[in-house]
Amino acid sequence: SRLAPRIRSVAVITGRPAEIAVRYGGFAGAEGLDGLVVLGLYGAERWDAGSGEVQAPEPHPGVAAVRAELPAVLEEHGASRGTWIEDKGRAVAVHTRRAEDPQATFERLRAPLHALAERHGLIVEPGRLVLELRPPGMDKGVALIDYVRRTGAEAVLYAGDDLGDLAAFAAVERLREEGVPGMLVCSGSTEVTELAKRADLVVDGPAGVVDLLSALAAAVGNDAA
Repeated sequence: SRLAPRIRSVAVITGRPAEIAVRYGGFAGAEGLDGLVVLGLYGAERWDAGSGEVQAPEPHPGVAAVRAELPAVLEEHGASRGTWIEDKGRAVAVHTRRAEDPQATFERLRAPLHALAERHGLIVEPGRLVLELRPPGMDKGVALIDYVRRTGAEAVLYAGDDLGDLAAFAAVERLREEGVPGMLVCSGSTEVTELAKRADLVVDGPAGVVDLLSALAAAVGNDAA
């Protein structure tokens, strides 16, 4: 809220449905965030604070088919107790974090879930102990590049903490090659070391991101003064 009015644009790019991200973030009607954009489901959905509306395509038919078959697939391949399904509307995610052996269950389900997704024209997006089955064609990198083009941004800062953010990191690296300055921030997660290795700056989790944005807001405010 302090930073947004001082720069061209602030956007949230998330694998969650846009409406859920808006609700969790308390973004609707928040002071200073009247220009905020939330790109949900890896950019397939768009929520604008100005209108309060979500723009989204029709659901991919493969999602409904996967949703129906998924419980039987999990049972067939011995998903342990605690494995659970999250219905995202336009995607379906399988979480293993609560399973008896989270990492082993995650690895055991990779191949069968890839096969299930492929049968129905979907792809699998891996995350931290989660495998998400969703339509192809969008990822956080595609969403970020498109948003930068639309806004005409002259520099980009991207912060993330999950495997799905690797595509956005690659997008920022591509923008750098085109002459657009970019900064990569990892919200310090020991679970996704790939991000930390590629980041320009590693901060101490969500609280570290807040501190960084607050410092930027103060710095930009001082420059404006």
